[in-house]
Amino acid sequence: MPLSSSNTTPDTAYHECLISLGTNIEPEHHFHEALTILRSECELIASSEAIRTAPVGYQQQPDFLNAALLVRTPLEHDDFRAYLKEVENRLGRVRGPIKSGPRTMDLDIVAWNGDIVDEGYYQHSYVRRPVDEVLAASSRTLKQREHS
Repeated sequence: MPLSSSNTTPDTAYHECLISLGTNIEPEHHFHEALTILRSECELIASSEAIRTAPVGYQQQPDFLNAALLVRTPLEHDDFRAYLKEVENRLGRVRGPIKSGPRTMDLDIVAWNGDIVDEGYYQHSYVRRPVDEVLAASSRTLKQREHS
């Protein structure tokens, strides 16, 4: 489902999306492949450096590479979320019985048009650190909200 400019019109509204990336199966390979796909199919505004982090939840697995990207897309939120799941599938993602288990790629929407939509930003430094790096690099801010 490439997001080419031929699918848009001059009146198309674009959305900015902050994406959290995580991988721990052949992480360098899958990280590079995800970046290649997203750069070619979305408008990349900014990206963070990848950080290596210990697994959260299920511990019997390798460390993760985590990063964040800021992209622009003409897709609406639900369509873009479905697109990201399709990219995960293209990268060989298998959804097993352990939700926090190993994965070739996990792509989650953290913020949509400046609004935080994933509590993971508040709960996990492996999400927050790369996102904050992207925000600083792109001179963007997020609308803070009450959270628990």
